[in-house]
Amino acid sequence: MVEVFISDIQNNLQADIILNNIQKDNTDLKINFDLNETDLSFPCGHTILRVEGNKIISNEIMETIRKQGFKCEILEDKICTQTELL
Repeated sequence: MVEVFISDIQNNLQADIILNNIQKDNTDLKINFDLNETDLSFPCGHTILRVEGNKIISNEIMETIRKQGFKCEILEDKICTQTELL
């Protein structure tokens, strides 16, 4: 199973801290970040967090990230438009 999230994490240091916090309680998950989509404001500009494993508890992952002061949502199938930035 794979779950994809978006967040406002901006750099590798922040991503590493979040990754370590998630993996403390979820050692069986494979987690990686894509930090390339951060030029726009969240949610159009975002970091991709991919989680792979047999048992992914999305709410717990999002809460872990939010407790660290970042925004996090499950990636929705939508297209951001210029009007969303206003």
